[in-house]
Amino acid sequence: MSFKIHVAALVGALVSATSAHGHVSGIVADGTFYPGYDPSFQYQATPPKVVGWSCPGCLDNGFVSPDMYTTSNIACHKNATAGQASAKVAAGGTVELQWTPWPTSHHGPVLDYLAKCDGDCTTTTAEGLSFFKIDHSGLLDDTTSPGNWASDKLISNNNSWTVTIPSDITPGNYVLRHEIIALHSAGQVNGAQNYPQCINIQVTGGGSASPAGVAATKFYTSQDPGILVNIYQTLTYDIPGPVLSSGAGSSPKSSAVASEAPASGTAAASSSSISIVSSP
Repeated sequence: MSFKIHVAALVGALVSATSAHGHVSGIVADGTFYPGYDPSFQYQATPPKVVGWSCPGCLDNGFVSPDMYTTSNIACHKNATAGQASAKVAAGGTVELQWTPWPTSHHGPVLDYLAKCDGDCTTTTAEGLSFFKIDHSGLLDDTTSPGNWASDKLISNNNSWTVTIPSDITPGNYVLRHEIIALHSAGQVNGAQNYPQCINIQVTGGGSASPAGVAATKFYTSQDPGILVNIYQTLTYDIPGPVLSSGAGSSPKSSAVASEAPASGTAAASSSSISIVSSP
């Protein structure tokens, strides 16, 4: 079971009053816990330096809609700016993303991307990132409408998702883009809800692979079959976005029952061995 630590307890941040939607509140990278970004940080005179990208306008824990797909908002959320710290993880290691409680009605896929930073990720911008996909999971079972989705698996794993960093990528600084796409209203144009979250990571070890990436503005269109879709029917679901990069998981882009992502929600280490990185 995931070892959950509230960001507020670590940094004294005010807790957002919203109850719907969500954000990544904590990250466990190779056994070390890092606090994520919380919108309430904007009320602090000196916000903590965290690995998560900031989104001060996200007090509603809201989403990016399809009419924003051609803007940089789809990269790391609305007007997001770079995190001011980085989580260390070895190539082939795992990063666990711990969400605030995710609504059970918000069914949809979970996707993960990486973008290599040109130098320090703390000074990069969303517009300057080119992402390659390393993991995705969509419809797991459509026996009973609206089906069992990757988001439901995330909920069942204590609102957390674990992604494996490819073992062959070059070491260096990367932005990990983690996303849930809620499809409960996606039967109508502009009804899908994207919740992108970006995390700075420093990858150690690894190999020489350097997959080509694309700007997030090239990921999706409002008419993609995985974006404009009625999930309240028997469904063959196409996971949207680029194909998985070489060396990533084996989940197919299109499937009636999408393959699962690697061991979602499993704690990166037991609670007795997790260390905590405090923000300055």
